[in-house]
Amino acid sequence: MRRLAPALTLGAAVLVAVTGCGAQSTGSLGNVKLAAAEAVQQSAQRAGEVTSYSADLVLDATDGDKGAGKVQGTLVYQSKPQLATDVTLSTIDLGGQKVPGGARVILTGETVYVKSELLNKFAGTTKPWAKASLSDLDAQGQAGVRDFLTQAQQFDLAGTVKLLTASKDVKAVGTETVGGVETTHYSGTFPVAEAAQVIDPAKREQLEQRLSQVKDVKFDLWADAESLPRKVTLSGAEQGSSFNLVTSFRGFNEPVTISAPPADQVGDLPKHPGGELPQNSGGN
Repeated sequence: MRRLAPALTLGAAVLVAVTGCGAQSTGSLGNVKLAAAEAVQQSAQRAGEVTSYSADLVLDATDGDKGAGKVQGTLVYQSKPQLATDVTLSTIDLGGQKVPGGARVILTGETVYVKSELLNKFAGTTKPWAKASLSDLDAQGQAGVRDFLTQAQQFDLAGTVKLLTASKDVKAVGTETVGGVETTHYSGTFPVAEAAQVIDPAKREQLEQRLSQVKDVKFDLWADAESLPRKVTLSGAEQGSSFNLVTSFRGFNEPVTISAPPADQVGDLPKHPGGELPQNSGGN
């Protein structure tokens, strides 16, 4: 489970758009008829223009003998005036090992704030929040926190949709209402190996490692009349492992507030050589 669960956030690694190709089924966006592949490409372009949004996400996964797990939470994102994200994971259950209280990570500029009962218990901190600069995470041996932050940032609107443009079999399958908004539903698959070629080379190895057990990923995209992606699902199964990630997006380009926790509730993230956070040995 530990190997597959981070892979479910695969979409955020994508940083560049590519020319999509696919089956010539057509869907309707507003009054314009578009080939399905072209519609997905247009949705990726529109997603790249979004500077703020909110999202709900649910991840279900199984990993052979380690059993089933679930991660559920919310995300608030802004790219201007500076990059900031606020990720709350209310449920973190990895193969029956639950993280009590979940976790919350806020990134503002170059500073990351982490709130986790498990981290506090392990590190013996007295403040509910711990902070560190991004550069300090590596210097202090906090690879575990760095990895969690990377995963949190990977629930990315533009990157997720751009990844879908690697599909060769996308098709329109109908219209549906998502969150009260009429959308066109597209469905298809993309080969992991080809998707890895359309992303930033710096992220390519990470993507391939996290999806090493999956050859093809199935996706569904619901895009509204403005080509904005309202919902995306990603799923795959191979070698006894499986995952299903559902992300619903809303609040495109609406004002958001992402701020640091009150100073009196924040302490420094303690140094931890080796950087691995402990595994909770019991349920919650």
